[in-house]
Amino acid sequence: MSRGRVLAYTALTALAVIAIDQVLKALVRGDLAEGEHRDLVGAALRLVHVENDGVAFGRLSGSPWLVALVVGGALVALLAYFATHLDVRGIWLPTGMLIGGAIGNVIDRVARGAVTDYVKLPRWPAFNLADAGITVGVIVLFVVVERDSRRRERAAEAASAAGERGDGAPGPA
Repeated sequence: MSRGRVLAYTALTALAVIAIDQVLKALVRGDLAEGEHRDLVGAALRLVHVENDGVAFGRLSGSPWLVALVVGGALVALLAYFATHLDVRGIWLPTGMLIGGAIGNVIDRVARGAVTDYVKLPRWPAFNLADAGITVGVIVLFVVVERDSRRRERAAEAASAAGERGDGAPGPA
């Protein structure tokens, strides 16, 4: 896939995550008072309205500059990795999910001072679509990178074997 197409798919994925996340957060804020909840599937799945000024699971709550530093550092690292791995097949999907999730939550932090969370599972802190995008994005990133690593190993082994057979492909020196 061309560099331009990878960048376009990444941007479209990020924009989709941001847009859907922001719409859902606005609906929750408009329909539920902070602290209120509604059972969607008994107690197994609840719609809640929680304002979280920390990061994952409320960590770093009350430390907006530290949160900004952590989020900013993670985004810079992701963008640096992405910029140097545009040739990795499928890299656009997890990168778009991660960027979209991070920006979706940053929008809340800047506009409201806290992130609106709205999904609650038993024995799990409340979260939102941006959080889910980040979590799933990390998992998909590991899968994409591992798949690419295995592909490159197979290609190197094939090139080495071709060189040993003397069929013109470069082999070990």
